[in-house]
Amino acid sequence: MRVLGLLVSVVALQAMEVVALPGQSPIINFRFVFRCGSLNDPAGKEGVAALTAAMLARGGSAQASYSQILEKMYPMAATVGDQTDQEMLTITGMTHLDNLESYYATLREMVLQLGWRAEDLKRLRDDQLTYLRVSLRQNNDEELGKEVLYNLLQGTAHPVGRVSALERLTLGDLKLFYKQHLTQANLTIAIAGKYPEGFVERVKKDFGQLPVGTLSAVKRAVPKPMAQTRVTIVKKPTLAVAYSLGFPIAVTRSHPDYAALLVANTWFGPHRSSAGNLYQRMREIRGLNYGDYSYIEYFPRGMDQFEPDPNLARRQQIFQMWIRPVEPKTAHFALRLALHELDRFLDKGLTESDFEETRSFLSRNVNLLLKTKANELGYRIDSQFYGTGEYTETVKKAIAGLTVEDVNRAVKRHLRKDRLEIVAVAQDAEGLQKQLLGDGPSPMTYNSPKLADILEEDKVVSTRKLGLVPAQVRIVPAEKFFQ
Repeated sequence: MRVLGLLVSVVALQAMEVVALPGQSPIINFRFVFRCGSLNDPAGKEGVAALTAAMLARGGSAQASYSQILEKMYPMAATVGDQTDQEMLTITGMTHLDNLESYYATLREMVLQLGWRAEDLKRLRDDQLTYLRVSLRQNNDEELGKEVLYNLLQGTAHPVGRVSALERLTLGDLKLFYKQHLTQANLTIAIAGKYPEGFVERVKKDFGQLPVGTLSAVKRAVPKPMAQTRVTIVKKPTLAVAYSLGFPIAVTRSHPDYAALLVANTWFGPHRSSAGNLYQRMREIRGLNYGDYSYIEYFPRGMDQFEPDPNLARRQQIFQMWIRPVEPKTAHFALRLALHELDRFLDKGLTESDFEETRSFLSRNVNLLLKTKANELGYRIDSQFYGTGEYTETVKKAIAGLTVEDVNRAVKRHLRKDRLEIVAVAQDAEGLQKQLLGDGPSPMTYNSPKLADILEEDKVVSTRKLGLVPAQVRIVPAEKFFQ
């Protein structure tokens, strides 16, 4: 037995693991996390992991159609959800204690006794195709830019898959993926709430029906070294220009420098926070856009939420800057300013007061990540993945022992100002390409007075040389990505 925290136990059953978090809440939360994901999609079948997960959570069981399941769960106010990433496939569930027996019977059937109906396959496949073709490529420039950045840096498809592959997937493909990867060796079951005595053991026994299997983790390809900065302009109809830029980093939660880099990034560009330096310099002072942030871990769906979802753990991460859409007339200047701020971050680092304020904020704010039992379960499983202790306590202990010198050394060790992958989403791709290659001045004008030091800095930024040559700047139609 391994113990994770005072009330959380991890018990091995053959190859399966269980995280149990007993409590007084009548809301019972489930997480079934399989250590497999889109990295396990066979070549030419990209999307089979996500489609299999969707079939579990949003398809019918052998005993009931999906519409019948919805009719049963609606009066319970109960939920079943799914999430598929590169290395984790997650099924979530939530119900009230009063409905636990009826709910769990249905949930168990959905995960262990699938109906494998052709109509479910068509409906769920159409959902994934619509997401790639419409939701991502047509309607969400910002998420598109971020996913293209990951695609270019890691050489991977979107976790949802590729259009051409999804169109060819069959029930046989899903059944094979389920048989090979949804095994005890890959499974961690997590349950929280005021569940009855013996319930966890019953769930363990039920899921012992799965084959024992072997761990599905595959060797990740090492990112190819970048000899120079590369710019990809994704061409599509849009009113603004969205940027995402970054590079691979060796730091994950298991790395000794994780806490130091987390402090640094929390000062530089914390997600959806007006306190970040990047936000202050680009949005607050200059009003260029809605916000500007940076990341050291994968954070999809950032437009819709303030905290990241758990169970998106990856053995390979990137440093990413998210520059929310700017007007085309300021796009050249905005990119120059983002790079200028990255330079300052690396050259000057944090001051002692920056460090102390950020560390104090982070030591309190990190608790918000575990504000729900569902998240607490998810973070416990992520800690298993990375081989670390409970997340909040581990982070708070690590940052308490840091110095500002530790943080600035980590910044210089892992971040860089050159050899960047830059993704821009724009309609006038040719015009933006011409501006970037021309390297001419991009003066900034304002509708309200600015301080003299800002205007002087703007002069420096507006003439900053990008030094790009035609081979470094390409235009790709949006429909080419994830096709």
